[in-house]
Amino acid sequence: MSRPVDLLIEFLRSEQERGVSHIHLDEEARDGLRGLFERSRSGKSAAAPAPPVSAPAEMENFNLEPETPASYPTAAAGTVQAEGISREERLASLRSQAESWPAARSLGTLRDTMVFAVGNPAARLMLVGEAPGYQEEKEREPFVGPAGQKLNDILKAMGLRREEVYISNIVKFRPALPKQTTNNRKPTPEEMASCMPFVRAEIGIIKPECIIALGGTAAEGLLGLQGAVTGMRGKWHDLEGIPARVTYHPSYLLQSGATGNAKRLLWEDMLAVMEKLGLPISDKQRGYFLPKA
Repeated sequence: MSRPVDLLIEFLRSEQERGVSHIHLDEEARDGLRGLFERSRSGKSAAAPAPPVSAPAEMENFNLEPETPASYPTAAAGTVQAEGISREERLASLRSQAESWPAARSLGTLRDTMVFAVGNPAARLMLVGEAPGYQEEKEREPFVGPAGQKLNDILKAMGLRREEVYISNIVKFRPALPKQTTNNRKPTPEEMASCMPFVRAEIGIIKPECIIALGGTAAEGLLGLQGAVTGMRGKWHDLEGIPARVTYHPSYLLQSGATGNAKRLLWEDMLAVMEKLGLPISDKQRGYFLPKA
């Protein structure tokens, strides 16, 4: 039987997995949580008084501030267990669980077809997008259609094949819309939180040397970042010890408003990734998008 403090720790870990570092509580709740931890550690009954103590170790990474009007979505309870010995077996176990994952299914805002991931289980490079779209849902594979072809072209320019990398999404189901046909929408924070345990588990199995967050939504879900991609890209971020780079989503390059400058900036990020992985870079590759002499 789970103790109340175990449920608390599980909640905190799920929040930490989706990048939350602040839990907003009033002073009475803070004292109650500290007392709960002390009683569970000492084995005393719930009615026994407990003196104020320091927050438990599992809470040290969180800033327990007084309650504010800000609202933070929480992931539904549940634990992902990747079973198997090989990476392939463990990823297959995740895929099977994701099909009927209660935290995602209970929202009622995601469509039924699950789109998990594709690629090399031993990949050095992992790329993460936001959610499946119409074409991805149809083929049950992330990054297909025009955006997928653009991603393939980017990888080819890096000297990589799609089969060499691992490609996933923050959300494993296409976000739903009324009378939906080919139109798509950005996933909500709640939808991202519901699927993040799988993304974290994938990262733990793949153990990539580098992660690329494709677009602002992926950066929000993976790294807890907010704002425009312009302010997130061009630098390295840390994801539990793994270097992560944020860059533009391939679909952005296909939009009429995208400029050659956006393509150049994306390529600068890709060059930084290649350098991080120790991949060979030719003069031709370094010269992409530079003014012609």
